[in-house]
Amino acid sequence: MSSSANPVSLPLSGFTPAHFGLSIAGKVATVTLNRPEKKNPLTFESYRELGDFFHAAQRDEAIKAIVVTGAGGNFSSGGDVFEIIGPLTEMDTKDLLAFTRMTGELVKTMRACPQPIIAAIDGVCAGAGAIMAMASDLRFGTAGTKIAFLFNRVGLAGCDMGACAMLPRIVGQGRAAELLYTGRVLRGEEAERWGFLNRLVAPEALLAEAVALAGELADGPTFGNAMTKRMLEMEWAMSVEAAIEAEAVAQALCMQTEDFRRAYRAFAEKRRPVFEGN
Repeated sequence: MSSSANPVSLPLSGFTPAHFGLSIAGKVATVTLNRPEKKNPLTFESYRELGDFFHAAQRDEAIKAIVVTGAGGNFSSGGDVFEIIGPLTEMDTKDLLAFTRMTGELVKTMRACPQPIIAAIDGVCAGAGAIMAMASDLRFGTAGTKIAFLFNRVGLAGCDMGACAMLPRIVGQGRAAELLYTGRVLRGEEAERWGFLNRLVAPEALLAEAVALAGELADGPTFGNAMTKRMLEMEWAMSVEAAIEAEAVAQALCMQTEDFRRAYRAFAEKRRPVFEGN
């Protein structure tokens, strides 16, 4: 499990990943899982490097939204059978725990990013790939999207990388239990009905629509967007009373931003506000 060669302190403009594709256009970064010949599986190295990327993104104020997608008509088939699953069967408990903590760290870094993350999902989205989709803030898919939390199919529990905490909050407890107990495929139209996918898109338009929404969010009040993401995360463990108080504090902070004043001036002048994220 070698560490990425990229120091996490680099801005994303200087981040040159070896194990996935990265492009930056304006305020939007697009991550592409790009081993299409094997349906974009993850390896020890790509897990760690993706974690490094999202950690670096937390400190890059120029990037305001992130899109995650896969090459070759698939999102990701999850952990590579021969490069991850095989070696795991030979590890002792200490090394196994180090691995599962590292994979969980990827989800933590995605959730800690202030930027909204949009997953553009076509084809296979399984195992750790389904987890990455789950950890994103918004998910676009196609009729051909095939989502599967496959952990029980390889003799493991469904409680992987936060699935038992996060998936029920997206699709509901009973539906999450069905997916995690059976490992069955959740296809695009059903995934949209269940609320896992926000939107169904034609395959040829999928990435463009995800990038377009990312650009729209990146041009919005990004301090406020980051606060929304933070409060969505924090309020999972709060009572309603505590959440209302926390939101009062958060909104008061947002009311101190220049973007709030820009919006007021634009409304008074009957024009569209131009937000700058401060």
